Amino acid sequence: MRRDHPAMAPHPARKAATAEHDDAHRTAAALMHDFAVRTGVVGAAPAQRYLWTDAFAVCNFLALDEVDNAERLIEQVHATLGRHRADDARSGWIGGMDAQTAIEHPTRGGLRIGKPLPERAVDALPDAELEWERDGQYFHYLTRWMHALDQFARRTGQADAGRWARELAQTAHRAFTYAPAPGAPMRMYWKMRIDLSAPLVDTMGQHDPLDGLITDLQLRAHKPPGRTGFGPDLDVELREMAAIVAGTNLLTDDPLGIGGLLVDAYRLAQLLRVRPGDNPLLGLVAGAAANGLARYLATQPFARPLSHRLAFRELGLAIGLQAVTRLWCVLERESASLDAQPALRGALDRLLEQVPLARTLTDTWCEVARSDDAQWRAHEDINAVMLATALVPTGYIELDGSASSSSNSQL
Repeated sequence: MRRDHPAMAPHPARKAATAEHDDAHRTAAALMHDFAVRTGVVGAAPAQRYLWTDAFAVCNFLALDEVDNAERLIEQVHATLGRHRADDARSGWIGGMDAQTAIEHPTRGGLRIGKPLPERAVDALPDAELEWERDGQYFHYLTRWMHALDQFARRTGQADAGRWARELAQTAHRAFTYAPAPGAPMRMYWKMRIDLSAPLVDTMGQHDPLDGLITDLQLRAHKPPGRTGFGPDLDVELREMAAIVAGTNLLTDDPLGIGGLLVDAYRLAQLLRVRPGDNPLLGLVAGAAANGLARYLATQPFARPLSHRLAFRELGLAIGLQAVTRLWCVLERESASLDAQPALRGALDRLLEQVPLARTLTDTWCEVARSDDAQWRAHEDINAVMLATALVPTGYIELDGSASSSSNSQL
């Protein structure tokens, strides 16, 4: 058959989609290259580590087939954020481990956020504004790092990374969860001291319990059969986190939070591999995301000047919206069961209508990134890395086939 035969010619829509994919890949690769150089992942610049951004960056490097950079970044995060700050009277690893133990268990003491200012002094009064700039440990940053380590372990087969994620999950759970009184429902602290000795902010993050629950499910599912020494089983953590989630309200009109709910819904669907009607949590998460997105869009947020918008929060929504079509593909395999859940189907229908918004947001912020915008530069690392995730989301939102279906479908 001749090469120019009509049957051999690419379909125009398919050809355009391929070109669009290649362009997104190139843009993401350029953003991640500049980030790697700027923050010392490669090259001579000193390492500048920030846990949230670095968790997304590891996943991006995996999506771009830059496994060496992902591994180098993991090593830097542990060596930097697993230790006390240079301006701290304390020194060494946060968990108090010796050097050899820290090599084997670098996450056992948790990981610092990487904020510019030291944590609040023990005798200092809280300052709500200043606390945003002070160091410590955040549970939702730790869960992002657990996810990044697990994704790395799944991609590379390096079991140590999976064990580090599970050890971090156990450490974080013990430090952040508590019972206000004997027999009272468990709660969580939002921010802890660097050494996890006491809370810095004792209110509970709205989605921290859900992040913990789904991450525990993910880590428990990825336990290679027959392998020993893979870290804690997380059964206790999973049960306790499920109980905390049962008492929380997931509804939010924050774009970053909505995006997180959408990614969580897709992760949950991938992990449980059950009919949607058998999983009430999935319906709750999808419904909260759909209702929250409607509230957010009702405020006409994109009519505001770009100077009044935060790129990384909107890009979090763009990432989540790209999980919606994937979620639909998973669920429609059991269409009869989905039809029996009108609330879940209704939420998915409303979410699918908004999927094109993801492209609008990435196009907007790609244009800003190419300019010399001062606000973009002020948060360049987190903005650039999350834009790269929105352009090439597979490393962050897709779990590979190694997850088992043994998780509890009734959560």
